[in-house]
Amino acid sequence: MSRLNGKTAVVTGGGTGIGLGAAKRFIEEGAFVYIFGRRQDVLDAALKQLGPNARAVRGSVTDLGDLDRLYETVKVERGGVDILLANAGTGSFAKLGEITPEHYDQIFDLNVKGLVFTVQKALPLMGAGASIILTGSSTGVMGTPAFSIYSATKAAVRNLARSWALDLKGTGIRVNVMSPGPITTELAMEVLGDEGAAQIGASTVLGRMGDASETGAVAAFLASSDSSFMTGGEVFVDGGLAQV
Repeated sequence: MSRLNGKTAVVTGGGTGIGLGAAKRFIEEGAFVYIFGRRQDVLDAALKQLGPNARAVRGSVTDLGDLDRLYETVKVERGGVDILLANAGTGSFAKLGEITPEHYDQIFDLNVKGLVFTVQKALPLMGAGASIILTGSSTGVMGTPAFSIYSATKAAVRNLARSWALDLKGTGIRVNVMSPGPITTELAMEVLGDEGAAQIGASTVLGRMGDASETGAVAAFLASSDSSFMTGGEVFVDGGLAQV
């Protein structure tokens, strides 16, 4: 398919997992992709997989200067942004009674504050027909033991999309949420472990963990004109976990 021919995409958290899966699919469909992440070794490894239609910029979404440098690079080299996948995020477990200020700050700073400024700083480079995709989570609509802070950030992401769809009314820029369930990624395996991953995979209606290629396919749909009448919405890629 070539739904994204000539498009320029930016993927934060693009070196691994869901971000890398989306970057691969965007390139397969004709886009040039900038991946943004904190670890140079991870970015270098990702570029070897992505090939010549990808470029890596090192930085953190929690550093506004890093975001400025990312978008200045895109502006100079490509002129603008057609697709933004605001995907960078983190999570860890802490049940009520054990939540620390450090736990709260780390997760909200990356998952919410970082996402807000990732999007806001991209806006001057975006025009009619552009697509903003925010990575949410099935946990945003579920209660999950010891995962309340992460889950709250993803509920916040869902409302940001609703509110921003109204803020962007008349611009031709769309914003939607892609909400994965249990996907086999580096972060998921770090948080869940092998046993936890097996259990949560078995709890989905489809009886398994998802793959980053499957979220990548949905991201490509939201990035393309096939979703041209969608904004302020949420698409779950969760094997039915939060749906039934």
